[in-house]
Amino acid sequence: MQGTVDGFTYGLVTPVAAFFMAALGAALGLRCTTRSLHTTRSCRIGWLALGSLSIGSGVWTMHFIAMTGFTVREAPISYDKTLTFAGLAVAVVMIGIGIFIVGYRGATRMALITGGTITGLGIASMHYLGMAGMRMAAQLAYDTPLVVLSVLIAGCAATGALWAAVTLRGALSGLGASILMAVAVTGMHYTGMAALDVHLHLPPTLPADLADVLPRDRPAEIIGPMLAGPACFLLLAAVVLLFDPRVMTGEPAPYPRAGHRPRSMVREGAARARYR
Repeated sequence: MQGTVDGFTYGLVTPVAAFFMAALGAALGLRCTTRSLHTTRSCRIGWLALGSLSIGSGVWTMHFIAMTGFTVREAPISYDKTLTFAGLAVAVVMIGIGIFIVGYRGATRMALITGGTITGLGIASMHYLGMAGMRMAAQLAYDTPLVVLSVLIAGCAATGALWAAVTLRGALSGLGASILMAVAVTGMHYTGMAALDVHLHLPPTLPADLADVLPRDRPAEIIGPMLAGPACFLLLAAVVLLFDPRVMTGEPAPYPRAGHRPRSMVREGAARARYR
């Protein structure tokens, strides 16, 4: 028996909220990636690690906000916590590998393609691990072409977002890169959900009105507490970035090397020496 799936139980509330969280995580993570290109090598790891955690947390939070609107009429849904949080770890690690490649190799074609592909695979892996963590009296089946399309959407849009973040300057370009990354995440999610079929494990004879005999799932009550940690982290990361205004505007920040003085200081010193 095929389940009656509803991906928009609360209408547009969950897709819009999910997109906003994906955009917030992307904005913070991509700004950190940009900032890493204009800082000393010793500080670069910290900025890229913060960027990985921001994007990974945004992707994971987006997925489960969207999943609060996913219901199967005939079967209650719960989640395996081990697989659920494993998805968060996989997202952070794989996205981290992608942006570390770009952060250390720069905006070269090969670095962007490699980094964007790995980032996209991290987004897709997190989604399908999250789906594997669902527990219900049903078997999940996927349409292969749509699954492949969802992965391609994630990889292409992530590559474009990384390119925009490290090559363009200004607040508008940063906003555009964040929106593109959010499109990658939400587009991948809902394409993957469109590929899903739910086959129920139920007795062959059931009353016509299943609502009277089957328990109802409350995904918001299950997922809500799990979202608190990553959501608080995103807010904390936003506060950290606010201490560096250049991060928010996309302007490069000069960091002179040890023992190196800017040219303006050298010229001033030479002028003083001539007039002594």
